[in-house]
This record gives sequence, structure tokens and C-alpha cells, in this order.
Amino acid sequence: MTKRGLDWRDLQYFLAVSRGGSLSVAARALGVEHTTVARHIHSLEQATGATLFERHPRGYVLTRQGEQLVATVESMEREARRVSESTGGGLSGTVRISALEGFGNFFLAPRIGTLLDSNPDLTVEMVTIQQILSLSRRQADLAISLTPPSGDRLRAEPLTDYRLFIYASPDYLARHAPITGRDDLASHIFAGYVDELVFTRALDYLGDLGIDSRSVRIQNSSIQAQKAAVAAGLCLAVLPAFVAESTPGLVRVLPETTNLRRTYWLITRADEGRSSRIRHLCENLHRETDAARALFLPE
Repeated sequence: MTKRGLDWRDLQYFLAVSRGGSLSVAARALGVEHTTVARHIHSLEQATGATLFERHPRGYVLTRQGEQLVATVESMEREARRVSESTGGGLSGTVRISALEGFGNFFLAPRIGTLLDSNPDLTVEMVTIQQILSLSRRQADLAISLTPPSGDRLRAEPLTDYRLFIYASPDYLARHAPITGRDDLASHIFAGYVDELVFTRALDYLGDLGIDSRSVRIQNSSIQAQKAAVAAGLCLAVLPAFVAESTPGLVRVLPETTNLRRTYWLITRADEGRSSRIRHLCENLHRETDAARALFLPE
């Protein structure tokens, strides 16, 4: 059977499925029915004579042929955007940023407006789940993580350091004996992450401060929930300063002797390192974090 020519519309639907991982996610992103997406994928597979996705109950996964085609189509997409940007069109399309909840919700979300104002055709998706999405599988365009990746497929650069302290509410401290040293912490309840859901060693704040896991009686996968428990006077918790101090009144406990320092890393795919679109987004993130140094690294 003779292969027919490729249809650019089929390729756009193909990219949406490769990034979303399912027909339904791609359909929502494109504003169409999932049957329309399926029809375009079928059309493309007929045109290429290749199976581009493995169909699983949990979604669509690129085959080897699909991964090869993604690299080619994304190169075409980047070139089209480069032409648009060079003619004064600004950034356009959709960019997905994967970030830990603390950075994404408490820092990035309130500051994304400057990027949108200067690029009216750009849409930003922020995915703030605990597990960082995979850039190598094209699930996101940028990622902010606590650990740099290994290998040469991804590029990592430090974005900003940040400090963490133990926090309590004034009400909690008033109801308990004074905390004058680390030994006093053993008698207190802490909020922290659910043990088996901690996907990176860098989130083990309590362990690094020598706090017994038996004290972590309020466990939650959300740093927002941990902060809420502290604000309600239920417990203590180790929180990033820029997260905790967005709620006025929370008090640092043993700040001189009991604190941590971590680094946020900005991660991109190595094959997009010179893309003007990705470079512009990275520059924007660096500019915003540099301006907020005192927020991340308070005295």
C-alpha cells in the first residue's frame, strides 16, 4: 500500500497525545472530542506505516518509531516558533512547567503574569504534583526539581537556594513548655510527608534534622496541608521560609541551630537548550528568583 503524504494537523494531534499521555488529556488541550484525536492518530499511523503509540489502560506511550517522530516534529515546531518570534510575534502556544508544590504554588503562580503580559499568545501549564514529570518522555517542557538529573539527555542549572526552619504558631508555643534545644523536640508532634510517597531524598527534611519519625504523627503529601496544621496550632513542621512566611504570624523555632539549605534546579531537555522559547522562559525564571533572593534566603 502506498503511503500518503503527512498532514500537519495529524502531527499537531500527535504532539498533544505524546505530551498528555492520553486521548482525553490531548482532547481537552485542543478543545475537541477524544474521538477526533483518535481519528488523527489513526490517520498519521496509516500515513507513516508505523505504530506510534502503545495503548495501555493508563494511557498512550510512545513506541521507538513514535519517539523518533516526536523529535522531528518538535524540531519543526521550534523552527516555526523561532520564525514567529523573530518577526515580532512573541512566544506562542503552550508550555508546561513541572514544579514541586511549594515552588509552583507559593512562588511561581503569583508571578507568571509578567510572562503572559509580554506574550499574549502564550499559555502556561503548571503541574504541581509531588512527583516531577518526565522531560525525557515529553511530559513537560521545563522542570524545577531538588536534584539534578544524571545522563546527557537533560540539562540542569541551579535556579536558587532556599532555607528551611522549624515553624510553630504562637498559640502552640504558648500551650507547651519552652523549646530551648533540640532535645526538647522529641516531646512534640510534627507534620511531614507520607513516608512511602517521598520520591526524593531531598524532601526528607525531618530526618536530616534528626527528628524521630515516630514524632511525625500528621503525614500529608501536600506542603500546604502541613502549613495549615502548623497554623492551626496542632504541631510543628519543617517548612521552606518562603512558604511558611506567606502566612503571617508563624514563628521560627531554634532558627540559629536547626535549619536546612536546599537548591532548586532548573531542568530542560538538552536538545532544546538553544531554543529561543525555552531560553526566554529560563531567563524569566532566573530573573524572578534573583529578585526574590531575600524571600528564599532570609536572615
